[in-house]
Amino acid sequence: MRTLHMGFLFLMAATAPQAQVKPAGVFGNHMVLQRQKPIPVWGTASPGEKITVSLAGQTVKVKASKTGDWSVTLPAMKEGGPHLLSLTGKDTVTFSDVLIGEVWLCSGQSNMEWPLKNADSAKREIESSANDQIRHIKIPRMASLQPRKEISQPAEWKVCGPATAADFTAVGYFFARELQKRLGVAVGLVNSSWGGTHVETWTSAEAIFSQPPFEALKEKYPTVDTPIKAPNAYATLLYNGMIHPLVGFAIRGALWYQGESNAGRAEQYNMSFPLMIQDWRSRWKEDFPFYFVQLTHYQASNGDSQNGGSTWAELREAQTNTLKLPHTGMAVIIDIGNSKDIHPRNKQDVGMRLALQALAKTYGKEFPHEAPMVDAVEFQDSRVHISWKHAYGGLTVKNRYGHVNGFEVAGDDRRFYYARAWMEHGKVVVTCDKVAKPVAVRYGWSDDPADLNLFNSAGLPANPFRSDDWPRKTQGAGFGK
Repeated sequence: MRTLHMGFLFLMAATAPQAQVKPAGVFGNHMVLQRQKPIPVWGTASPGEKITVSLAGQTVKVKASKTGDWSVTLPAMKEGGPHLLSLTGKDTVTFSDVLIGEVWLCSGQSNMEWPLKNADSAKREIESSANDQIRHIKIPRMASLQPRKEISQPAEWKVCGPATAADFTAVGYFFARELQKRLGVAVGLVNSSWGGTHVETWTSAEAIFSQPPFEALKEKYPTVDTPIKAPNAYATLLYNGMIHPLVGFAIRGALWYQGESNAGRAEQYNMSFPLMIQDWRSRWKEDFPFYFVQLTHYQASNGDSQNGGSTWAELREAQTNTLKLPHTGMAVIIDIGNSKDIHPRNKQDVGMRLALQALAKTYGKEFPHEAPMVDAVEFQDSRVHISWKHAYGGLTVKNRYGHVNGFEVAGDDRRFYYARAWMEHGKVVVTCDKVAKPVAVRYGWSDDPADLNLFNSAGLPANPFRSDDWPRKTQGAGFGK
């Protein structure tokens, strides 16, 4: 028995799986790590195992905790590569072709997830995409009731080229292409997006349940063994599954394209969208740049001022209001939508306008980058005079007769009428025969203001706005109601 028992133990020892140093799933061959910032690296190993992490001549040692977790922080490095990142314990894991450059987190719903293969001129764009200085990783979809340490399944960093670029986020790719060209450094895209999702599901439980509109939802939050049927079934699900596992990965900033699915709760988006941004920044312990895309024009439900209001216009207003947060920027794309398709194929201009925000605000490049924003509104008898910020070389009207489309005015009765508008001494002048004394003016205030034609000298479209603060169509609508 003794001999058999020892033989059995020997057999078990020989066949038992050996402990292995395992880095977090966001790390891999061909990845880009953020330059000029300390570089966290983490993972798991045997409890108490001694681990050595080396990159570009820098080495840091650590011992795994009792639960097998470990993390190190490599010193900030300048751009360059390719390098090897090695993790050595009882065994060694090595990642090759690692570049140091600029890393951006790309998130949101379908217009961010939208792949390059479905964008305008996809065939030509893919054929000309070869650039080993652009890298992309798609985080697998995962909705979770609890914050996860790890992404749901293996994901791979891909080097940009005709064989891989088709599945890159199109918006992210065009953003990265412009940054790489202008900065001359590698750009990495961490694509954590999921079509049709709400902002509330991308926000942590600690953040969202601390706010009065959502406090009651905490009591209804299910137990961990409840089946999850959809990513929007409860708040926090995608934060838990697709953002929390990335927290700490060094990034320069975040890009966001979302809001379509929140339009019915646009008033609440004034609170929930800034809440998510602040939540992510608190997790990374850094007020990193956050640049987002404003909703374009789309015939969602015939919403406008004459038909009870527009949820999409109110969502655009909430996005504009979010610019009050520091280190934010908005790409206005009201001119490049598709009235019949919620997924406009022109992702080139979207990525370019996000790149303009980053290049100017994050990287200090001096060139026009902002869309015209209303600066002042003056009511003078039957006319309204509107001045603008960010006109740069002056506003232009894309109309041979000089008519500015998209304006409407209302008097004390709060009934809006379409108005005539034109440029005069650098301002837009608005008037309407049906409103003798206007008290409110709106521009582009509808779901689908497809004919707007006011631009600055940089070719960027004027931002839709309203001068009034009258009740919104979405007033009182809330997540979970």
